[in-house]
Amino acid sequence: MYVVIEGVDTAGKSTQLDILKKNHKDAVFTKEPGGTQIGLKLRAMALNGEATSKTAEMFLFLADRAEHIEQVIKPNEEKMVISDRSIISGISYAKQLPLELVTNLNLIATQNILPSHVILLELSKEELIKRLGNKSNDSIESRGIEYLLDIQNRMKKTIEILNLNHIYIDASLSIEEIAEKIEGFING
Repeated sequence: MYVVIEGVDTAGKSTQLDILKKNHKDAVFTKEPGGTQIGLKLRAMALNGEATSKTAEMFLFLADRAEHIEQVIKPNEEKMVISDRSIISGISYAKQLPLELVTNLNLIATQNILPSHVILLELSKEELIKRLGNKSNDSIESRGIEYLLDIQNRMKKTIEILNLNHIYIDASLSIEEIAEKIEGFING
């Protein structure tokens, strides 16, 4: 089982991943970008804004994704793998190119290996404004509310295009309610 938790920044992915770590001690936990040694370097480069072109930023994430599939996903295909982000984010954040082209590039990077279970934590505009106001923002978060809402919509479109098994969860629900919905979906 290859489970991914998706959502724009501040949606609560980290909180839910901490709960999953307690409930699934035998699972392999990873993240994209940054789930491998090279991925950590690529993630830092992208989030620090070192790539000045959006296309270069996208290719940093594609390189990370290819390495992640090879080093983390494939060697653990007999186990439950739970990932913070995935191909869905990769496609959704690469807004400078047509969705179909970005999807094809990502499918090359993942060798067509896709998540079996996708959890998308959704935020309303009001909730996103409230949450972003409570923290300092990285180079992606500082692009603004409308940018992040557009990314969230692209995530939903990407899930549909790839025809992935998924659940959308209102991220403004209580932490416990969200955790219960996630467990129900995984154990389905």
